[in-house]
Amino acid sequence: MKKIRVHIADDHQVLVDGIRTVLGFEDHIEIVGTSSDGEAVIKWFEHNQADVLLLDINMPKLDGIAVMRWFEEQDRNQRIVVLSSYDDPKLIKEVLKIGASGFISKTCAADSMVEAVNEVFKGQQYFSKNVQEKLMRTFSKKESDRATSVKERYFFSSLTQRELQVLRLIARQYNSREISQQLQININTV
Repeated sequence: MKKIRVHIADDHQVLVDGIRTVLGFEDHIEIVGTSSDGEAVIKWFEHNQADVLLLDINMPKLDGIAVMRWFEEQDRNQRIVVLSSYDDPKLIKEVLKIGASGFISKTCAADSMVEAVNEVFKGQQYFSKNVQEKLMRTFSKKESDRATSVKERYFFSSLTQRELQVLRLIARQYNSREISQQLQININTV
């Protein structure tokens, strides 16, 4: 049986060691590399391959989002499980758009790691239980009522059209220079 080759990318060595330990008990999984920052991940993958990448979102030099965008730009279909301390539904939605196959909250990573690697390797999506629960709540009426609270409606109605344009571009992760070019305004205005 072919072993599932896994690369771990996280800047916290304690977490990397913990993941190594958990996955090390599985005969069908092999750790083929580790990286502590986004640039190192890209350099490793330029010359190596892994079946599954366990990728932290918050890393030095390049974050996990930038790494996923690199895979997208290279047209590489890399199976990625995102590891994050933040389980915000907007973040989850964003990483899924960019190409993540799974999302694990670091608070329950040890419980989910083996199952996540197995499922993502098979081409399935995987979300840790707390992330699943969070996603389900966002679909409930109670959560969507909170999202359109009076404060939020007031905030958006108080913005000018230009401020809304800038905010939309920020949400799409444009930087200040790109926003100034897009809207044809001075970077200081942005």
